[in-house]
Amino acid sequence: MAIYINEERQQFHLTNGQISYIFHVMKNGQLGHLYYGQALTDREDFTHFQTYENIVPYTTHTFEGDADFSLETVKQEFPLYGKGDFREAALQLEDDQQIQVSDFSFQGYEIEKGKPKMEGLPFSFAQETEAETLTVRLVDQVTGAEIRLFYTIFENLPILTRSHRIKNGFESTLEIKRLMSLTLDLPDADYDLMHLSGAWARERHVKKRKLEQGIQSISSNRGASSHLHNPYLMLKRPAATEHQGEAIGLQFIYSGNFLAQAEVDPFNQTRLSMGIHPESFQWTLEKGESLQSPEAVLSFSDKGLNGMSQALHNWQRSHLISPEWMKKERPILINNWEATYFDFNEEKLDAFTTEAANLGIELFVLDDGWFGKRDDDTSSLGDWFVDKRKLPNGIGSLSRMVKQKGLQFGLWFEPEMISPKSELMKDRPDWVIGSPGRPQTLGRNQMVLDFSNPEVVDYLYERMSLLIEEADLDYIKWDMNRNITEPFSQHLRNQGEFYHRYILGVYDLYERLTTRYPNVLFESCAGGGGRFDLGMMYYAPQAWASDDTDAVERLKIQYGTSLGYPLATIGSHVSAVPNHQTLRETPLKFRGDVAYFGTFGYELDPSQLSEEEKADVKQQVEFFKKVRKLISQGTFYRLKSPFEGEETAWMACSANGKQAIVGWYKENYRPNPGHHQTLKLKGLQPEKRYEIDGFTRSFYGDELMNRGLPLGKEFNGANSHQAERGGDYQSRIFLLKEY
Repeated sequence: MAIYINEERQQFHLTNGQISYIFHVMKNGQLGHLYYGQALTDREDFTHFQTYENIVPYTTHTFEGDADFSLETVKQEFPLYGKGDFREAALQLEDDQQIQVSDFSFQGYEIEKGKPKMEGLPFSFAQETEAETLTVRLVDQVTGAEIRLFYTIFENLPILTRSHRIKNGFESTLEIKRLMSLTLDLPDADYDLMHLSGAWARERHVKKRKLEQGIQSISSNRGASSHLHNPYLMLKRPAATEHQGEAIGLQFIYSGNFLAQAEVDPFNQTRLSMGIHPESFQWTLEKGESLQSPEAVLSFSDKGLNGMSQALHNWQRSHLISPEWMKKERPILINNWEATYFDFNEEKLDAFTTEAANLGIELFVLDDGWFGKRDDDTSSLGDWFVDKRKLPNGIGSLSRMVKQKGLQFGLWFEPEMISPKSELMKDRPDWVIGSPGRPQTLGRNQMVLDFSNPEVVDYLYERMSLLIEEADLDYIKWDMNRNITEPFSQHLRNQGEFYHRYILGVYDLYERLTTRYPNVLFESCAGGGGRFDLGMMYYAPQAWASDDTDAVERLKIQYGTSLGYPLATIGSHVSAVPNHQTLRETPLKFRGDVAYFGTFGYELDPSQLSEEEKADVKQQVEFFKKVRKLISQGTFYRLKSPFEGEETAWMACSANGKQAIVGWYKENYRPNPGHHQTLKLKGLQPEKRYEIDGFTRSFYGDELMNRGLPLGKEFNGANSHQAERGGDYQSRIFLLKEY
C-alpha cells in the first residue's frame, strides 16, 4: 500500500498491489484522471495515458492557439460547471452575483496514515497500518473558495473511498447547487450497467442493461435511499460473470436522496457520478463555513461480480460496521408482529416468550403497539410512553419477566414519525414536516417529524434513553414506514437544505444513542428494505431486508442484496404460512434453509406450531447456532442465480477453506428432469478431502469445484423407489468439513 507522488510531473499514484488509481495536474491547473483498474508498477511517468495532441472537431478549448486541449474531451477528477465541459459536473456553485462559473486549481497536497474522521456523517475508518489518505487542495482564485479532495486506499482490498469538503473563503455567501462525492472518467463504454431495483416487498432485484451514449441513472428523491433503487451502481465487462472478468462498483455511505449515473459521451468515454441528488439540494455557505460531502466507495474486481462482493463484504466488516458488532454473534430473535400485530397484553406475551425460550431462541422483540393508545396504525406515533392498558406493570416489568426466562429483550420504535392523532401533535404541531396552511399527505396514516430541527432530535433522544434504561434493552428495531412529502421545515430559512439536514438529524440521534449505549444492537428498517444502505449500516450492523418474509421471494431479495452487502447485515426470518405478504405456503424446512443465510430469526406465534413443528424449529435453532459464525464471517459465493434459472444456490466458506455451508433451492418442479444433477462449489482446497453431512463417502475439493456436488436423485415419474427429492420447494443444506 503506497501513495507515490511525482513532484516534477505533479502526478499521483495510489496503489496497494490490487488496484492502481492515477491522476495528475493538467496544464490548466485542474486535475486530470489517468487510470483506474488492476495494479500497475509505479513508473516515472504515466501522463501518456491521457493524450492532448489530437484536435477534436467542434469542441471548446481552454487556451488561445491550443486547440488540442479541451475539457470537453479529457478525463477529469473533479469536473466543474461552465468551463467548457458539457458533461455532468461534480460541482456547481453560485456566488452573490449569481455567477455559476468556478475555476478550482491545484494548490497542494498532504498524505497521512489511516483515515481522518468525518463530523456529522457516517464514514469508513481504518488504523494507521490499514490505510493511507491523500488530501488534495484546490482553490478558486476569484471567490477564495477551497476544496479538499480526500482519497483513501485500504491495505489488501481493491477499495478506494472518495469525498470532499468545500469551504467558503469569499466575503459574501456561496450557494452550492450540485455536489457529487465522486466522479470517475473511464476511457470507454464497453460495459453492462447493473443495479439493485424494486419496490416494497420485492427490494434489490438485479437489473442489467448495456451502456449506451447518453445518461443512465438510478436515484431517490424520497428522503431515503428507497425501496426502488439501492445506492449501489455496478459496471461489468459484457463477458464478465460472477467469477471472472472485470467489474467496477460504486456505493454511497448515505441514507438520503442520492443520484448515481453513468454518462457516455459522443466519444464513448464514460463518466460515473455519485452524490446527493441535486434536484432537491441547495446549500448556503457563509464566509468561513464548510460542507463535507458524504463518502463514496469505489471497488474493482478482475474476478467477476463475486470477487467484488467478497471485497466489499470484507471491507464493510473491517472498516464500516461498528467494532462492537463486527465479530460478535448476533442473537436469534423472535418478533411478535406477524403473530399478534397490535393485539397483545402481558398474559399473551408471557405465554409467547415461554414458548420462545423453550425453542432455544435468544431474543424477544416487542414490535409496534406498546405505546400511547396504539390499537391500530392511525394513532400515537410520537407518544413514546408505555400503554398501561396492555402493559399495566410497565415496560421494565415486562423486560424483567422476559429476561428471567433467559431471553434478551428488544423494542420496536419509529422515532421519525408522528400520528395526526397523538398528544405530541397537539403539543408541537410545528415539529411536523409540511407547509402550514396546505393539506398534508399521509402515508400509513402518519406524518414525518422534522429531524432538521435539533429540538426534535433532543426530545427523542431523551425519550428513547429513558426507555432503554427502564427496560434494560438489548436491541432496538428502528423503523421508518413512509417517505417524505411536502418537504418544508418551519425551522429552516433555506429549504434547499432540508433533505440533507433531515438525514443529518437522523444520524445525530443514531450517533448519540449508539455512543451512550454501545451494547444495544440496532436493526434498521424502513418499511422493510427502504433504507438498506451503508449509511445505516455504520450505526445499525443489520437491517430488515424486506417486509416480505416469503421464502421464495427472499431468494431473489437476499441474492441481490449480497451483491453489495455481507450476510451478517441481512435480517432474514422464518415466518408463518400462509405467508402474510404473498399467501404462499412453503414447507418449514424450505423457509429455514433460506433464512439461515442472514441473521436468522422468526416471525410467527410459537404457540400455534404443532409439536412436530416445534421439534423442527428447535433443530433449526440448534443448527444455526453451530454455523452462524461461518455464515456471518465466511467468504460468500453466489453459485446459481434465481434471476437466470430455475435454481438458486450459494455458499459460505471459511477463510482457510476447511469448512463450508451450501444452500441449494428449487422453487418449482419440472417433469422428466436431467439425469445427472450436480452443483459446482467454490473456495475449497483442491487437494483436501471433505466430509459432507448426509454422504457416506468423502469428496476431494477439486472434484466438488470442477465436477460438482451430487444433489441426489430427483423424482422423474419412474424412480419413485429411488428418488431422494422431488416436488416444489426443494431445498438442501450441505455442511462440509475437511476430512
